Amino acid sequence: MAIEYLGLSNINGPLVVLEGVQDAFFDEIVEFKVEGNTRKLGRIVELDEDKALIQVFEGTENMSLTNTHTKLTGHPMEVKVSTEMLGRTFNGIGQPIDGLGPIHSDDKRDVNGLPLNPVRREYPRNYIHTGISAIDGLATLIRGQKLPIFSGNGLPHDQLAAQIVKQASLGDNSDEEFAIVFGAMGVKHDVAEFFRKTFEVSGVSDHVCMFLNLANDPVVERLITPKVALTVAEYLAFECNMHILVILTDMTSFAEAMREVSSSRGEIPSRKGYPGYLYSELATIYERAGIVEGSNGSVTQLPILTMPNDDITHPIPDLTGYITEGQIVLDRNLHGQSIYPPISILPSLSRLMKDGIGEGYTREDHQALANQLFSSYAKVGEARNLASVIGEDELSPIDKKYLKFGEEFEKRYIGQGATENRSMQETLDLGWELLKLLPREELDRIDTKLIEKYYPREAD
Repeated sequence: MAIEYLGLSNINGPLVVLEGVQDAFFDEIVEFKVEGNTRKLGRIVELDEDKALIQVFEGTENMSLTNTHTKLTGHPMEVKVSTEMLGRTFNGIGQPIDGLGPIHSDDKRDVNGLPLNPVRREYPRNYIHTGISAIDGLATLIRGQKLPIFSGNGLPHDQLAAQIVKQASLGDNSDEEFAIVFGAMGVKHDVAEFFRKTFEVSGVSDHVCMFLNLANDPVVERLITPKVALTVAEYLAFECNMHILVILTDMTSFAEAMREVSSSRGEIPSRKGYPGYLYSELATIYERAGIVEGSNGSVTQLPILTMPNDDITHPIPDLTGYITEGQIVLDRNLHGQSIYPPISILPSLSRLMKDGIGEGYTREDHQALANQLFSSYAKVGEARNLASVIGEDELSPIDKKYLKFGEEFEKRYIGQGATENRSMQETLDLGWELLKLLPREELDRIDTKLIEKYYPREAD
């Protein structure tokens, strides 16, 4: 028989202390009944002899030391999982908020998940098509990869995330099942409504499962949202054999929620006030992406984080870069020139790109073309620096051609419409079309046979 504890020992922000606890365990979920009618959930985050420190998901408003009854549930945080969840919207802890009723399923999963056995992991292959040239052509997203987007305040990362959700697919020739799990943490009402309306109007909401933690929702709930989203993604991928793209925005809100709760617990802060276990917490989330032997599905992660003061050395992007396989960086200067999406090509990369493109995946010339575009765009920066010193008129003819290439590359290749969905073929052909602005002898990263086959004839 479950024991019900009367009263609390202490309340501090989102944390409460309960004394005289028996047979409790770390991460166990507890139920609170406040003033006999209001129900809240909490999670045990620390145990010391018979004392339990509990995080309250819905916040500690209206709770006092005398009006609260507490009951241990005997299990960790769990969420019901079902294919019915596609097309539905939930709050940060997995409760439906779309007015369509509860999820009917007897299958519950621990949101903390289980570590993937490294021996059973399969190497990520094949790509996910986003319809955005700067990503598909130069930082290709591979199934089973974790590829974060590093953004900044005021940059259009929300618009980019919505466009990826609308356009993402497994490519033209795939008949495998594909779905998206979208987790938002600490977003404003207007941003949440933007996502909801965009998915609905574009007709993709039937294969999107949304988890929304709003800015006025409890801070503690933010720590659970990505874990709930990934638990559902793992079920759909490894049990239902679907390919799942998980988009998490904004991981900075998650880390700041962790800092706030850590401060309430009186823990010793580390870099910039974040707790010392920030790295391991981020790793437990990011490492839940991958492909498992014996399953035809995959979990691919596209976490989005806003860098405070555009500082890429800040602890959140810095630690994220250690764990993930590359990054896509948004650039404020490109945004200032009204180029959308403002993806900065040179610091962006996908470390698994080489294994999911080329012949049999995209096209034989993809890797060589990407290398050449990177190389040529790097020389654009050198030409611009030189022009700022001696003036554009004093540049050599070849430097002037690089300036022209850089301008066209940013306007036509990086820049594209917010509703423009380019095929992989269009992206690759556009790359070759831009290279014709440069003399043939400048193409030193591409094999002669590929140049003969793909270099536009009129360029000669």
